[in-house]
Amino acid sequence: MPYTPRFSYFISPLKTPVIENSALWRQPLTLSRHLSGENEKISPCHGEYFSAVRTFLENDGCKIICRVLTRRLQQKVNPQDIREIHICLEKHGEFYHPAHLEVLACHQKNSFVLNVAVSETGIKTIKKEYHCLSKLNAEFSLCFLPEVYDFGEVEFAGDRKIRMFLGHWFEGYHEFHLSRDPSDRRTKILIWDDFRSRFYLSSEQTADLYRQAARILTYYYSVESFGQIFPWHHGAGDFVVKIDNSDLDLKLITVRGYTPLLDSFSDLDNVEKDVELMLQALLIFFLNLSVRMRLDRYDGVGDIVWADGLAVQSTLDGFFDGLTLKPSVAAMPDSIEKCFRYYLSVSTKEDLYGLSKAVVQTFNRHAPEVRTIKQHLKEHVEELKRAIGNVLLRHAI
Repeated sequence: MPYTPRFSYFISPLKTPVIENSALWRQPLTLSRHLSGENEKISPCHGEYFSAVRTFLENDGCKIICRVLTRRLQQKVNPQDIREIHICLEKHGEFYHPAHLEVLACHQKNSFVLNVAVSETGIKTIKKEYHCLSKLNAEFSLCFLPEVYDFGEVEFAGDRKIRMFLGHWFEGYHEFHLSRDPSDRRTKILIWDDFRSRFYLSSEQTADLYRQAARILTYYYSVESFGQIFPWHHGAGDFVVKIDNSDLDLKLITVRGYTPLLDSFSDLDNVEKDVELMLQALLIFFLNLSVRMRLDRYDGVGDIVWADGLAVQSTLDGFFDGLTLKPSVAAMPDSIEKCFRYYLSVSTKEDLYGLSKAVVQTFNRHAPEVRTIKQHLKEHVEELKRAIGNVLLRHAI
């Protein structure tokens, strides 16, 4: 009989194991943190979820885990070296039900994430995401994304399937969302640290968080092919943050797609892209970024909320940080950031507002964000114009 490690099952943030065939084991999974029609459909129970994860990990003698640990620990790891595997269901996401895996092997505790798709939406998305993450990690020298190791599919309840992929777990990183601080009734970013306690960021830390998020998304934007990471949303918990003393480090944990900025640019592969076209596309990317950066859901599950003006200057600064990380473009007469600063300097407020309205037209008109954006768009562009003036003044001195 092949060796198998001992498995334990948990639901975050509880530390008590879920017992097989208990009431909780038989309870159906919630398919989303938000209300949706999918929740009314038959979903797998917790037991089917944990069993599918175990089947994936045990496949072919724990081959996947052994291979990854061999590379990580730089020593040969055999199935007998794996003593225990703890599987902790972290959350009910819009796309996935991620599990935090703790693998006790070779006298060490090793953490991984297993993104698990059980809903129709997630099952349609997850294979594409696995390939997007693999591609971007291979093509970009810096890495703000999780490394991914293997993809699999497990059948349950007859012909139904659960899909999943194994990836790097960012230890000490936490989800965050806008929330109302009861001490002063102001909306602030709340860090979901459920092992110690949840806490709010200071204004300085909030500015740094938005700056890093904009830098990451800009870094992965292709100036020449117009490729971008999209969709993404703070409301889905796509970013996580680690705080060491007062220093922040941000990671993007999901890439559901990497496609051209707009459909109108998707047919330009064989067309020589001049500087004007690249700068126009870059401006559209930035305006879209500046709007979406301000969107979240209250406490991750509530109504759409619009971040205050602090996000505007931070997003612009992070955008330029991302541009400085890029290699030069042969067609441009100077560095990308210098060329774009000039492009911004000749863009009027009317130009920015007209283009921003056009960007909003690309949103799904039924999306709950649209009404919120339209309510704030004019003021947003005014704040954006002031932030651009600050950047131009800073570089003129």
